[in-house]
Parts: sequence; structure tokens; C-alpha cells
Amino acid sequence: MIVRYLRSLWIWAINALLFLVWVPFMALVRLFDRDPLVRRTGRVLRALGRTMLQVQLPKLTLSGFENIVPGQSYVIVANHQSFIDVSLVSFLPLDAKCLARANLFRVPWVGWTLVMSKEIAIHRNDPRKAARALLQCAKILKGGCSVLIYAEGTRSRDGNLLPFSEGPFQLAIRQGVPVLPVVIDGSGLNLGKNAALFDRRQPMSMTVLEPVLSAGWTAKQAGEFRDLVRDKMAAALSRLR
Repeated sequence: MIVRYLRSLWIWAINALLFLVWVPFMALVRLFDRDPLVRRTGRVLRALGRTMLQVQLPKLTLSGFENIVPGQSYVIVANHQSFIDVSLVSFLPLDAKCLARANLFRVPWVGWTLVMSKEIAIHRNDPRKAARALLQCAKILKGGCSVLIYAEGTRSRDGNLLPFSEGPFQLAIRQGVPVLPVVIDGSGLNLGKNAALFDRRQPMSMTVLEPVLSAGWTAKQAGEFRDLVRDKMAAALSRLR
């Protein structure tokens, strides 16, 4: 246990140092990033996420990247087990803006990176602001960039899928873009919800499933579309285990 405490302390310290170094560099990149969607700045943020995860020396398996079509925009739907998932999805080889809790944008350093890369704030307890966030997602998709949404809305405590919200699937249908399901497993065992100690002995995986086309679905069928995607992700999660 002492070793785990010391290792976790070391990981948090290195991550804090990375933020101290990365934020000024990211601000410099943002200063010269003329893209309305600041994609270059977003790539710098994802590089930070990958570096933070690699500090842990994790037992990590990534698969299914061949299912991503270059140049195609997606509504990326991922399950959520841990804070580590933010770093895991940074390995996806495409430009994407992430829907994140609004309170994270007020956290020093962390929030600054989210603001600079124009990630999307979601107010889960305010339906009007949540609707505005989805409108912002629609504009991003029209600009040729993908959007990543954790469809459960919060982290699962036991790793099993929670109910999915309908919003991401309404968005995909209305914008006519495919849903790209991403299945994450093991991250909750590495760093659980509200936990502070890492357990890098736990293997983690991220699997990209085949895109699910939204063509042919109507807004009224968004619930059925959601259930179809969730079933595919639940089956993949079961196979991984």
C-alpha cells in the first residue's frame, strides 16, 4: 500500500508539472491558431492527455482504429469509468471537441486548457444551457470536426453501462453524421470515481467499434437509435471481459 501511495503521489506531481509546462506552450499555439475551431490547439491538448497517461506506464490496449474514416466527422459516443478516460480518448486519431462538465472550466490550469481549445461546457442541471451546448456541437460538426460525448453523463462506479441520454443521438440524426461508439474498460479499476490512488496493475483498453449510420433514422426514433448503439457497446464490453 505504501508503494501505491508513493507511486500515486509521483503521478499526480508529474501531471501537475506537465500542466505548468503545457499551458504556456498551449497559449502560444492558440495565439497563432486562426482556425475557427482551433484544431491545432486541440491537438496540443490531446498530446497533453496522452503524455499524462503514459506517465503511469499503463497496461493499455488500443484497437479498432481502422474503423475511423479519415476526414469524416462523427458524434463519438464513449462510456465513462474514470477521470483517466479523458486521457484515453486523446489517443483517437481525429480532431474532436469534447462535451465536459461546466465546473471543470472554472478549475485553474485544467479549465484554461479547455477554454483555449474551445471544448464545450455542459450544464447538466440546466436544460436550456444543455440545449445550447448541443447547438454548439451542431456548429462544430458543420465545421468538419467531430464531437465526443460521454453518453452516460457521469462515471460508472462498477464499470457497467449506465443509461444513455438521447441528446447525442438526436444530434447525429439531425446533422446526418455517423455515431462512432468507443468502448472503454479497466480505467475505473485503475482510478475509480472520487479515488486518488492509481493502480497501474489494472489493464485498460479502448476499442473503437464500427460507425453506426444515422441515415434513415428520424428524430422521433432517437431513443431506438440510442438503444441500438448502447446494445452494441454493451456486447463489446462483455466480449472484452
